[in-house]
Amino acid sequence: MNTKLISPNVVWQMAGVNRESREKQNGHSGAIIWFTGLSGSGKSTLAYAVEIELHTKGYRTFVLDGDNVRHGLCGDLGFSSSDRVENIRRIGEVAKLFMEAGIVVLTSFISPFQADRERVRQMVKKGDFVEVYCDSPIEVCERRDVKGMYKKARDGFISDFTGISSPYEKPLNPEIIIDTANQTQLTCVQTILDEIEKRNIRSSVN
Repeated sequence: MNTKLISPNVVWQMAGVNRESREKQNGHSGAIIWFTGLSGSGKSTLAYAVEIELHTKGYRTFVLDGDNVRHGLCGDLGFSSSDRVENIRRIGEVAKLFMEAGIVVLTSFISPFQADRERVRQMVKKGDFVEVYCDSPIEVCERRDVKGMYKKARDGFISDFTGISSPYEKPLNPEIIIDTANQTQLTCVQTILDEIEKRNIRSSVN
């Protein structure tokens, strides 16, 4: 379902500065790099590592992290299926705004449902959304779980936990699949950077 929510009695206000002008000033095109995967699969680690490399190369970047966003923008949402849908809808809209500003926005969210990720993809033009699937077995994710969230979920203290009591739907056709269980962080980061370069999301600063 691709239902677009629009408040009543509003008219879209055209900007005086368009996306192309912002991208020209930034020296590169905007994009959404969408990291998805189980908790502990390495999404945030990779998103921030890629951002550091892009920033060093002169890109304007921003990371939208799942936990951080729930401190504010999505602080009113829980982890039920409906709240997860709304969480990703909001993030998609915010990510699109960043992209329209000519920024490479990297998002790190479990985003467990295929329909929600596809809805965000459909918000933007073809090529603007790059899905990065951090593929790691749940056993590996649990071993990495420094917060102890998986144990709490298995002990019944956390409900609707993805991979335990709530499903994760693997991406059908992601642009990038990263084997975060077996590849080094350096290799994973380089794979993503290579894809960004291939897509001409290039900075003219360096």
